[in-house]
Amino acid sequence: MASSTIANLKAEFPDASVIFKKLDVTDAVAVDDAPQEVEDVFGSIEILLCFAGITGSIHALDITPENWRRMLEINTTGAFLCSQAAARSMIKKGNRGSIVLMASISGHVTNYPQPHVHYNASKAALISMKSSLAAEWARYGISYMDTVLNEDDHLESLREAWAKRTPYGRMGQPDELTGAIILLVSKAGSYITGADIVVDGGLTVF
Repeated sequence: MASSTIANLKAEFPDASVIFKKLDVTDAVAVDDAPQEVEDVFGSIEILLCFAGITGSIHALDITPENWRRMLEINTTGAFLCSQAAARSMIKKGNRGSIVLMASISGHVTNYPQPHVHYNASKAALISMKSSLAAEWARYGISYMDTVLNEDDHLESLREAWAKRTPYGRMGQPDELTGAIILLVSKAGSYITGADIVVDGGLTVF
């Protein structure tokens, strides 16, 4: 998947440098080393998109401590470690930058009928975290946002129920996030920080 994506990008942008590196977001040492690898190739970091995450439906009575810790370790702690490492690089280079977190409507509302309190908690924590980090890092010219997607389609049987609860009557598509991402990381969004842009087809209006 990564190799074909890179090949397509290189074909479309032949003058651009395109690289792919695998990273375990729960490995604090690897995450801390990653910015230097990026700087060695590109010189600096201007944009960080924190999209790594997992989900899973387990009834609250059945969630084990391991289930809970793994969910928050990847979805929340992983995003924090990556944000911290990128921010350190941005501050060191003095180049400002944008950090975007991928949250979920489940961080705003109790999404049902799937039971996943640990997932909801991990995404709600991201929404709170972006506000705190934006407050701390705004003075360095780092803008910090989270985007919310209604694409939790890991269980096909739930898609119909979700679609019926959405004013649009359908699930969102990943490419429908493109506009929001471009806004957040471009000059058009240079005065946006700590914002919570909900891309959910209107589901949370109910």
